[in-house]
Amino acid sequence: MNTLLLHPAARPLAFLLCLCPFVWLLFLVFSDGLGANPQEALIRATGDWALRLMCLALAVTPLRQALALPALARWRRMVGLFAFFYASMHLLSYAVFDMGLDLSDILTDIVKRPFILVGTLTFLMLLPLAATSWNGAVRRMGAVRWKQLHRLVYLAALTMLLHFFWMRAGKNDFAEVSVYAAVVAVLLGWRVWQRRPGAR
Repeated sequence: MNTLLLHPAARPLAFLLCLCPFVWLLFLVFSDGLGANPQEALIRATGDWALRLMCLALAVTPLRQALALPALARWRRMVGLFAFFYASMHLLSYAVFDMGLDLSDILTDIVKRPFILVGTLTFLMLLPLAATSWNGAVRRMGAVRWKQLHRLVYLAALTMLLHFFWMRAGKNDFAEVSVYAAVVAVLLGWRVWQRRPGAR
């Protein structure tokens, strides 16, 4: 398995797999397949994929250690960047389709609705992580400062989950929220466990 993950074709294939949801959404947009409220469907779908890929990015290190697959580490950055990509599409869909790109209305909505505020803060946390995801940023910042900055991803995962919870709370729909909450709790709990005194 480790050899397969290191194969030259593995990275392009993983890239295409991460891009598939976006291509499918584009197909639905141009084929009128998003239902009676396509704007809301597009906003929800891009947000869902941002959260899914965030969970997948957080799962890379535990899976790498549990399965003894060091080659998995090379996928973490790409998956994280795709989480940022879908979060960007989520924000753009909201700004264009929900708010008509009216900046004053967007700012008013951010202040007025807590779940929009939390979503915006999450995106602002992801922004410097994406901007410093290239190898040159590690050299320029230094490994210690780079790692300190990228610990923001854990807080971003929690605020992304909170944004999702508040969005679904308006419709009393908590089933999917509880699944993501359990996944995030396990992934972050594993990291806390690994940092306990005496842990290897």
